[in-house]
Amino acid sequence: MKQYKNYINGQFVESQQVFAGINPATGARIADVHEATQTMVNEAVTAGQHAVKRWGTRSVTDRADMLYRIADEIDRRADDFLEAEMLDTGKPISLASKLDIPRGAANFRIFADILKTAPLESFRTELADGAHAINYAVRKPLGVVGIISPWNLPLLLFTWKVAPALACGNAVVAKPSEETPGTASLLAEVMQSVGLPAGVFNLVHGFGPNSAGEFITTHPDINAITFTGESKTGTTIMKAAAEGVKPVSFELGGKNAAIIFADCDFEKTVDGIARAAFLNSGQVCLCSERIFVERPIYDRFVQALVQRAQHIKLGDPNDPLTTMGPVISAGHRDKIFSYFDLARKEGAEFLFGGATPKFGNELDKGFWVEPTLIAGLPDHARSVTEEIFGPIAHITPFDTEQEVIQRANATAYGLAASIWTTHLSKAHRVAQSMNVGVAWVNTWFLRDLRTPFGGSGLSGIGREGGIHSLNFYSELTNVCIHVDA
Repeated sequence: MKQYKNYINGQFVESQQVFAGINPATGARIADVHEATQTMVNEAVTAGQHAVKRWGTRSVTDRADMLYRIADEIDRRADDFLEAEMLDTGKPISLASKLDIPRGAANFRIFADILKTAPLESFRTELADGAHAINYAVRKPLGVVGIISPWNLPLLLFTWKVAPALACGNAVVAKPSEETPGTASLLAEVMQSVGLPAGVFNLVHGFGPNSAGEFITTHPDINAITFTGESKTGTTIMKAAAEGVKPVSFELGGKNAAIIFADCDFEKTVDGIARAAFLNSGQVCLCSERIFVERPIYDRFVQALVQRAQHIKLGDPNDPLTTMGPVISAGHRDKIFSYFDLARKEGAEFLFGGATPKFGNELDKGFWVEPTLIAGLPDHARSVTEEIFGPIAHITPFDTEQEVIQRANATAYGLAASIWTTHLSKAHRVAQSMNVGVAWVNTWFLRDLRTPFGGSGLSGIGREGGIHSLNFYSELTNVCIHVDA
């Protein structure tokens, strides 16, 4: 039985209270996770306060070099990280080995590179008496940053926040999802082995209310909070952060639209939409849950997408041929099936899926859901407006460009969209009309880590990526020097 402990001030710390780490593929208990007490969180924050005084004054080169060492150690232990990620999430090796673990290391490298090359503003101000002033900005750490990350892409999204926070000289108190503690615990081992100063990186395990999550977000000495997860949880955290007027960065939910025009590259688009709807069992905030297809190709496209869904292979995560794993938990599976029931009551036509696959082995005790495609619902149906976060998408026809723009934007979310067309002007026009943080054209989930990432409305506040992450995790001070004539 694996033991996932807290990591506070450079030491691994046990707790008298443990909870189960579960493998979603089989439902088996794989680990004891040590739940942090409020006292432990307090100790982590205090350790961070002391550590940031030293870490935050190190040179940019020193901090960047440390991030490179962390990335190298993740690479060296890639097999350990891969095993932990697969056990925690049940995702197939074909996905985790190509996406999750490589991006975990890449996040540290890219922010080390950005840190060393990021520009800061400088202005010369001419004055009436012939004198002038020189203004320049300096970047300083915020202090101790509270980080709360989700379970769907555990290492990727955890390091997406930890890397820029450390790059900017902050200390962190970080809580991974209680569903996926494994790779965060391995990252603590990496931090210790590469010699990151004690207290700079602190890891606490636990839940949300009355547990580590709440202890972090309500702590008076946490200087900023960054969170990726459900919109409702973001609302709760924002209320807590308001007490101290703390900066927050939220990447929340989405009900993302894919818009397919009749002039698209048909086969490429079908492949892209199959990926956008079902990657990681639909458990990606960027997944396309609403698919709009121009009417002349609608029937053909539906048939082709159903065929792609039929060829998705669910099964043993260690089998290289497996392309889709389970959903994260029994509770989440039940939530998804409640939406299947709702969709049926709302009058949906189930084109494919909608059930639990049967394997005839230990996988039958896991949390599996078939890839599911539905149609026939109005845009205002709950199944079409509420984020489900599973392997389900609703497909519907449209007739005009203006119509589909209006329908795609008729949502409280504003995270991402994808547009599929070979018409260049249309691509630019429609992409710029989307009320989202990311609009892809003829692709999906293609990320340059230097670009702004985030959403609006129920999809979040602020932007991450590149200089945008550095600006969130930094306090900028303008220095103004008067120079006599």
